[in-house]
Amino acid sequence: MPAGIAYRVPVLVPAVVLVVLAALALAGWAAVFVARDRAVVLRQLWGGAVVEGLLVVQAVLAGVLSATRGAPPEPWEFWGYVLTQLLVLPLAAAWAFAERTRWSSVVLLVAAVTVAFLEYRLLVLWGPA
Repeated sequence: MPAGIAYRVPVLVPAVVLVVLAALALAGWAAVFVARDRAVVLRQLWGGAVVEGLLVVQAVLAGVLSATRGAPPEPWEFWGYVLTQLLVLPLAAAWAFAERTRWSSVVLLVAAVTVAFLEYRLLVLWGPA
């Protein structure tokens, strides 16, 4: 195991768990709207904004950890995931806002599950091999 990786993980794990729980809660909320054949409502977009805010905080935390304790083992892949997850929800929200049918809920559901999966990948990349 490369030096320094083991003590980074405990700092990152609470942030990842919080983002995953928030993203899955948003996905569940969107799934209810898909099942009821309803379009996304503004409150769901605000929920997506909360998840996005958590992602921004996490990205700053990862940047600070990377600068002070060393980069993750696969920095290009890690930062690619960080950038991708920062873009997924705003793009989905714009699409959901423009699409006023049931499919807007599907888009939000897929985006929230994607964020949760990307969070898992970040933890795998950042954690010990």
